[in-house]
Amino acid sequence: MPKPLILASKSPRRSQLLREAGIDFTVQTFDIDESFPAEMPAEEVAPWLAQRKAKAAAHLIQGEEIILAADSVVILDGKIYNKPVDYAEAFDMIRALSGRQHTVITGVCLLSKEKEKVFAGVTKVWFSELSDEEIDYYIRTCEPFDKAGSYGAQDWIGHCKITRIEGTFQNVMGLPVDLVYAALKDF
Repeated sequence: MPKPLILASKSPRRSQLLREAGIDFTVQTFDIDESFPAEMPAEEVAPWLAQRKAKAAAHLIQGEEIILAADSVVILDGKIYNKPVDYAEAFDMIRALSGRQHTVITGVCLLSKEKEKVFAGVTKVWFSELSDEEIDYYIRTCEPFDKAGSYGAQDWIGHCKITRIEGTFQNVMGLPVDLVYAALKDF
C-alpha cells in the first residue's frame, strides 16, 4: 500500500482477511449507532452503514490515509438478520436460515481526503437442515453473538452445514477482499 490504510472495524475476521491478503493496515475502533431508516431496502443497508462508519472515522485522516469501513448483513425473505442480542434470538435466526438460501451483503466504504468509494459484495448461501440439537451445540460452542445472522462461515456451521455459495466465501466472513483489493489499486 503506497498510502496508510486504517481499518475502522472491531471485527477480528476483517483484520484476518486483510492480513491474509497481504494488505498492511492499522486498526482504529469506535462505536457508532448502527440503526438505519426502516423504509430503506434491505440491499442498501450494508453499504449505507459502511459509508456512515467511514464518515465517523474521517477525523483520523491527517494526510494520505485511507479509511476502510465495512458492514455485513444477512437477508432472508427481505428481512435483515443482524447480530443477535441473546441465545434465544440466535437460535431463532439459525432456525429460520436452516434448510434455506439467504444472502450476505457486505458494504464497504473507502474514504480519503480526495475520494470516496462505496461498494458491496453479494453472496448467496445455502444451509442444509439443522436440528434443534445442532443449533444449540453451535451457539454454545461458537458463541456467534457478534455475527450478523448469528453464524460465522468459518465456524462449525460453515464447515458442516453450508452446502453451496454463489459469490465469495470471504464476503460471507465479513469482507469482499477481491473487491477491496481492486478498489485499493484504483484508489
